[in-house]
Amino acid sequence: MKNYHIFLLRHGRTDANDRGQYIGTTDFPLNDRGRSELLDKLDSFVYPRVERVYTSPLLRCTETAELLFPNRETVIAEEFRELHFGKFEGKTAEELIDNKEYMAWIRGGMEAKPPEGESVAELCIRTYQGFYRILLEMMQEDMTHIALITHGGVIANALACFGLPKLDPKQIRTEPGEGYEIQINPQMWQQAQAFEILGTVPFLPEETDTF
Repeated sequence: MKNYHIFLLRHGRTDANDRGQYIGTTDFPLNDRGRSELLDKLDSFVYPRVERVYTSPLLRCTETAELLFPNRETVIAEEFRELHFGKFEGKTAEELIDNKEYMAWIRGGMEAKPPEGESVAELCIRTYQGFYRILLEMMQEDMTHIALITHGGVIANALACFGLPKLDPKQIRTEPGEGYEIQINPQMWQQAQAFEILGTVPFLPEETDTF
């Protein structure tokens, strides 16, 4: 049975990222620094060859896809939008440090959610649905390598929820334009809802001989 490779990549930098704001649903575009960083990484590293690019619907992701994979078909994947931060949207941790609801959310588990927002458990359910749909499309259309442009929190929690070896999402830090290669075996996914974490992307030039 074939294995299927998905390259999970975080979008480029935005003004809200530079300010340390929680942005889930707010549709910030890339800023000049973000675009420049991505172009620099294109010069210094090798991004994988893929047959299709899936992307969160938010501008910071679709613009990243256009820069990193300009000649590839792009498909919107609603399941991989950022966590909904509810009343904390647009705020920084410093602004919320004395907010009791914020502290309860930070200290809570997967079921905890911001007021009017979304829990990590809910995020994992929709990302599971997204991986399932994408895997079916890869199998039906005979694709073995695709890229998925999404958000840092989505990547961290997807790896923690479904990845092997098991990782703590609080210890996963994904820089703009970078991410992880995962391998999905359909039988393992069906039986255990798990995939293998193979390593990080993009690649150093000397690493591409085996790709």
